Amino acid sequence: MILPADLPQAPHLASKAQVLQLFKTLHRTRQQVFKNDVEALEAARRKINEEFRNNQGETSSEKIEELMKIGLDVEVILRTSVIQGVHTGPDRLLLIPRKDLLLDNVPYRDMPTQKHKP
Repeated sequence: MILPADLPQAPHLASKAQVLQLFKTLHRTRQQVFKNDVEALEAARRKINEEFRNNQGETSSEKIEELMKIGLDVEVILRTSVIQGVHTGPDRLLLIPRKDLLLDNVPYRDMPTQKHKP
């Protein structure tokens, strides 16, 4: 998986290769985040394609950089904040977190440990 840190962060005009790489990264993230949810997969595919198509003719370097930043932010939000859920009853929802979204359980402590001074 390509992480946003792996994408070039050039301060100037994004190259076509960078835009294409972001497009592919968004689609890979979509496939992981909405795995086994055909409707969500299709809706996300249409939205990604629509946004890129709508801005395909953009020539302003500032606008392209802004759109790239938005795309990178969307990828991070999808990857780190979206959890799938399945309705299992009228008032029940089963959450299906991805393994990379789960954090190790850190035990709670009433009294924080003291840091040792050197």
